[in-house]
Amino acid sequence: MIAPPIPDNEIKRQAAVEKYRLLDTMPEENYDNITSIISSICDAPISLITLIDKDRNFLKSRHGIDMSESPRELSFCGHAIAGEEEIMIVPDAREDHRFKGNPLVTDFKAIFYAGVPLIDSSGYKLGTLCVYDNEPRQLKEEQIKSLKAMAKQVMALFEERYKTFELQKLQVQLKERNDELKDFAGIVSHDLKAPLSNIIMITQLLKESEQELTEQARKYLGYLKESSTSMSRYIDGMLMFYKSDELVTDEYDSVSYVDLIEDVISMTVLDDHTKILYIPETDTTLKTNEIALKQILINLVTNAVKYGDKDVTVVDITLKEHIQEYEIIVKDNGSGIATDKINSVFKLFYVAAEEDRNGKQGTGIGLATVARLLEHMNGSITVNSELGKWTEFVIHLPKREIDN
Repeated sequence: MIAPPIPDNEIKRQAAVEKYRLLDTMPEENYDNITSIISSICDAPISLITLIDKDRNFLKSRHGIDMSESPRELSFCGHAIAGEEEIMIVPDAREDHRFKGNPLVTDFKAIFYAGVPLIDSSGYKLGTLCVYDNEPRQLKEEQIKSLKAMAKQVMALFEERYKTFELQKLQVQLKERNDELKDFAGIVSHDLKAPLSNIIMITQLLKESEQELTEQARKYLGYLKESSTSMSRYIDGMLMFYKSDELVTDEYDSVSYVDLIEDVISMTVLDDHTKILYIPETDTTLKTNEIALKQILINLVTNAVKYGDKDVTVVDITLKEHIQEYEIIVKDNGSGIATDKINSVFKLFYVAAEEDRNGKQGTGIGLATVARLLEHMNGSITVNSELGKWTEFVIHLPKREIDN
């Protein structure tokens, strides 16, 4: 008997085996199906999917025998991965000097063997898809082709498994980074809010005594107040964006559409220059996240007011009920959005208009928050607009059962 030789690239080959996290795992249907099928095709009583570990031959899938591993020094598969052949066939192990006296031959009657190496994309041979029989024989050409094809399918399952683990790892990393960014935003925002509030308050006090200031001092004081207020809006927006996922929970509320709109009106309509139109007679009970949906509508109406260019800003809110979803359409008579900017309005920090009706620069956070909230609610939002005339946002919300 001759023990299988150790490949020259053994260290890297072993690392390739371990990266798939298959060693010492339980049987899985996908692999067991393959060994069952190939056993039938090759008319062989035993078929295996093996992985050559440091000092053992681990059987990831086994058909026809009841063992999970064998010593590497005894394995046929160890010889198969050390050779250059696409398939290693041993017609009669009793006549092959490599296996004479091998316990697998003398005790377990492993007489015939055919194994195809499982080769990864980097060329490392991890193990084999193989068949055994207890009598001398050969494989037909079609059986050999099937064995090679099935070996590629096994390797495809390995790669799919590896990609799944990598994707899960990436998802964990992204969540950790997002949590860190959220914490950072919260800490920075909290630390900035207090001094900003003080600056705004002191500025206001000085403005009340502006008759004692020079014209230039009053001018600089105005700049200071405007900048402080702008930064305060920016911080509030960032906090809302990074806390948006906290507004959406697994618990849903039964919400009256009319009550919802009335709440939005009370929070956004501050004077006679804004009108919100809706049809109270079409009241519907929505099963949704009330706080999140209210925040979405407030953001959209507030945007319409801020960027309206008409004497009276009119916002028309319409509810449409479909079989599987609700549509809430929010249409205003404002300045509209240019065609080349429509696809970017939901991106964080993107500002479609240079200034609002009060001459203030937007933060580019409000619509990004709307889109983020809807994503958490398994909904979506689209926008249509005609420059100078109107903008229409269409909210799509999945229907949920109303509790009786």
